[in-house]
Amino acid sequence: MRAFLGRPAVNVVLAGVAVLFSFSAVAREMPGFPGANIANGMKIFNEGKGDTVPACMTCHGAGAWGLDAMGAPRLAGIGYPYVVKQLSDLAAGKRTPAGAGAVMVVFAGALTEQERRDLAGYVNTLTGPADLSDLNALKEGGTTIGERYLGQSIVKYGIIGKVSACSSCHGFNGRGAAPMFPVIGQQKYTYLVNQLNSWRDESRANDPYAMMRKMAHNLTDEDIANIATFLATAPVTTAGNSMAPVTNQ
Repeated sequence: MRAFLGRPAVNVVLAGVAVLFSFSAVAREMPGFPGANIANGMKIFNEGKGDTVPACMTCHGAGAWGLDAMGAPRLAGIGYPYVVKQLSDLAAGKRTPAGAGAVMVVFAGALTEQERRDLAGYVNTLTGPADLSDLNALKEGGTTIGERYLGQSIVKYGIIGKVSACSSCHGFNGRGAAPMFPVIGQQKYTYLVNQLNSWRDESRANDPYAMMRKMAHNLTDEDIANIATFLATAPVTTAGNSMAPVTNQ
């Protein structure tokens, strides 16, 4: 969502540049994923690590597209620096998810810094096929689903005097703007709702400059459902152009 104008916005950009260059200083194995051993990341994702970390695919799916039933997010292609940061924040106790996600604090803590990079690198090589949230099935199961067109309006234009457009920071339909802003388009519906609620009540607080907390604070339950409904199945391309830019590295 839109960074504030003036010095804070400049600071956000500079912080993002600093993150990017800190990664580029590390020896890389694959372009776009500095310092990551993709083969080792694949092994951890598919097999786990000893008795301490189960295979990530157990909850996030074989293609890392997440599972609504478990509240597990899509990890595939959402942004290498972002995934590294989240795993590091989890390991350091800076992010403590509720519900089933609480186990991530233990799992991330059992990974070394190198292994977190390896894992982040691997999941960002996964590009499809997309496994999107089945909104009809969720609705039939009793989950509240919003209005897609209202969510699209907020994502594209925001709400005057209330909240900025999500696309201001996260790009067209939430397709991401690395290194600071992850892909949120085609993210799992349940996860989107849970995270927006967590930003709003500040039970999640590892966002740079509290940007997400400030934005979510002004959202109603209906706004959150509408945003998640649109983003969960948002197209990554514009009308008449089937070429999606590379934004997740």
